[in-house]
Amino acid sequence: MANAIRPITRTAALIGLLYAARRYYRNWGATKAECRMVLPGDQLVSDPAIQTTEAVYIDAPASAVWSELLQVAHRRREADSAPEAQQLAVGDVVRLAPDDWMGLADGVTLSVAEIVGEKYVVLTAALADRRWNAVWSFHVQPHWEDRVRLLTRVRIALRHPGEVFAMEMVRPAIALGTRALLLRVKHRVERSQITTPERPGVEIG
Repeated sequence: MANAIRPITRTAALIGLLYAARRYYRNWGATKAECRMVLPGDQLVSDPAIQTTEAVYIDAPASAVWSELLQVAHRRREADSAPEAQQLAVGDVVRLAPDDWMGLADGVTLSVAEIVGEKYVVLTAALADRRWNAVWSFHVQPHWEDRVRLLTRVRIALRHPGEVFAMEMVRPAIALGTRALLLRVKHRVERSQITTPERPGVEIG
């Protein structure tokens, strides 16, 4: 009897731990207003089982942040994409995970559904059997000329309620990966904004 109870106890403890931790990673860095904000791409998953919003400030102009986002997407483009293609367009494919990742034969790939230069890009993904579909969007919101609020939102629709628990199990990894991506963009862009010292002026005597 005791042996039968232990797995149940461990499962209950794991569920409790995930529920307690989700308040910290669910909407990392985003304000309540940002979490409630309607963003481009939301309409592609109208009734999500899961939604997360994360955000970070970047001390750089919108053009620099957008350029780095394009570089990130380019590094993740499908192998058959033209190497010289530095821009994204609707229909382009971005690979997030390799084949057989977490039991998914085709890994995880996303397609560009919407894109507006220096404003936002919306990526979509779906399993072939339509068990779930998802949207992942990035939004560049200028704050003055030299500061940007970079938001990212994930919305996932699940066909079977039982899959919500499985998704909760991987959400911490998704949140950590998303946060790492935002911080990587932030650090790369801010480093690139460090200017070299100005040349001394020529004195006219």
